[in-house]
Parts: sequence; structure tokens; C-alpha cells
Amino acid sequence: MSARVRPSAPAPRHVSIVAIPDAVISTLAGIYDVMNGATTMGIAAPTTAPPFRIEIVGAAPGPLGLASGVPIEVQRSIADIDASDIVIVPSVLLKARDWRKGRYPQLVSWLARMHEQGALLCSACSGVFLLAETGLFDGKDATVHFAYARAFAALYPAVTIHPERVLVISGRREELISSGASATWHDLVLYLIARHAGATTAQEVARLFALQWHQDGLAPYIVFEGARDHGDGEIAGAQDWLGRHYAVASPVDAMIARSRLAERTFKRRFTSATGLSPIEYVQRLRIEDAKRRLERTDAPIEEISWRVGYEDAAFFRRLFKRITGMAPAAYRKQFRLPDYARP
Repeated sequence: MSARVRPSAPAPRHVSIVAIPDAVISTLAGIYDVMNGATTMGIAAPTTAPPFRIEIVGAAPGPLGLASGVPIEVQRSIADIDASDIVIVPSVLLKARDWRKGRYPQLVSWLARMHEQGALLCSACSGVFLLAETGLFDGKDATVHFAYARAFAALYPAVTIHPERVLVISGRREELISSGASATWHDLVLYLIARHAGATTAQEVARLFALQWHQDGLAPYIVFEGARDHGDGEIAGAQDWLGRHYAVASPVDAMIARSRLAERTFKRRFTSATGLSPIEYVQRLRIEDAKRRLERTDAPIEEISWRVGYEDAAFFRRLFKRITGMAPAAYRKQFRLPDYARP
């Protein structure tokens, strides 16, 4: 009788975390630690192989100063890596929201080659600026930090971006993965752990690191800033006035009356310049004011509704949830300073 052969454990998936001088150390190091969490925190059994083998990779091995001013050790050169299962570009710091293309041609070529050989290409936050240089995201959906959304759209108009989304998974093999603003790298890493090591392991890692999925999306975090770079002086003047008077009754009618344009012409030019109709623009300004009041005061929601321009509190609640994705009370609970943090 032949002996039963015990199936061998799957080999760890190779993960390359890309280090470049623009990278932010908190994201890079956080991804490294949490992806190792199944092993370092004792979640995986000692007899089983770790789910991931993680390396910090870059143009050359050795110390590399990052954007934060803190050096990190690049463990391996990309020239020595012929294949990788998962490649992650962490957040990069964009000074003045500017990314200059063409600075890392060898790295961009290596990223494209890893993808061709089957790797998942992942970005945390603004790391998608580098990945987009490969052209692999053209015609696909992605997300990026909402503060960099306009800069990204100007550089990569062929990529459809959704800055309000936490995680976007694109590509025929679901191999192009981008996470949104700042700490949504938590969601990226937990997704990768769930995908390759199982949901139970991902839940345990989340529990031990006290990480939370951003299930409400990023709309509640986005601060509305109306477009101002459109070059239409008449509309810019109307925006200035509206920024001070959005809570008055019928602000759109008052704004049009102050302009030198016919109503239809004004609305057309306003929408063309700002990307929003006048009434949508008013709603965004009012909800932004309401968010600050919910964060900083104890005022009842009915009073806040009235102060930002809505007599119908039920309508205000519906509008607030439609724009932010959260009810006013839930928003206050999540974003208000806790008692122990107040002066």
C-alpha cells in the first residue's frame, strides 16, 4: 500500500514594494508591516509557509532618502528581479500637486514587464501617478487622492478616475488595483491578504492592527473647492459672491440678477466653467458649511439645516447623504473630535 503524499503548501507570493525618492515612508513601511502581519503577529501556523515574501525594491540596493527626509533600505535592485507576483507603488509626495513624467524610465519599463509576466500592479494613493506612465491604465478606471485628482486628470486624460472611491480594481485579470486617499492603503493591503491568504486571515490582521475598511467611501472626506482656473471673469466674480452668500434665499436667482448675462447664457457658462450647475454649486457650498458645523458645534441638525439655507430639514438630510454618502448624524459621530481630544 503506497504512502499518502501530503500536499505541499503553496509557495509565498513575491511582493515588490517600490521605493523611489518621492515615496512617503509611512505608507511604504505600513504596507510592509501589515502584509507581513499574518506571519509576524502569529496568525499563520508556524508549520505553514507565510503567504507573502516581501521585498523593498528600487533602482539600486542600499539606503535611499525618501520624501519625508527619512532613509529606507532598498533590499534589491529591480535589475535583479525577473518576476514578481504583486508590485505595489506606495504614496508619493507631490509638491505643489505636480508630478514630472519621464524621471524613472527604467522603472516604468520594469513595471510594464512585470505586468506582462502576470504581476498585479497596485498603487496606494498618489502612487498611481507612476503606474499610469506605463499606459496600462489608459481606458481603465482608477482612483487617486482627491487632492491630486485634477493634476492626475490633466496628465493622464485617458484614465477614468474616481477619487471618491476607496479601491478600484480594473483589468481583464483584475490585475490593476488602485487605492484612494492616504490611509486607504489599509484597504488595499487587506484586500490583497483576503485575495491571496483568505478572508479569515484578512479579518485577523485587521483586528490585530485595529484597521477598518473605509466602507462609506471617501466622499465624506472630500472638501469641496469649486474650479477656479477656468478663465471666465464673469463666472469667477459670481463664485466670489456666492462663496459669501450661499445661505440666502434663492441664491441662484440673486447671482444671475447681479451678472450682466441672460439667465440661459449665465447658467451655460457657469456649468462650463465649474463643471456644476449653479444649483449644484450652491448645494456643495451649503453642505460643506454643514459639515464644519457638525464637526465643531453641538447645534441640532434642524438648526444647522436652517443656517446653511434649508428650511426643510428632511430635504437637507437627504441632500447631505446624497453628496457625502452619510447621514448628518453619522457624519457627526465619525468626524467630530472625541471628548478626550478637545482642549
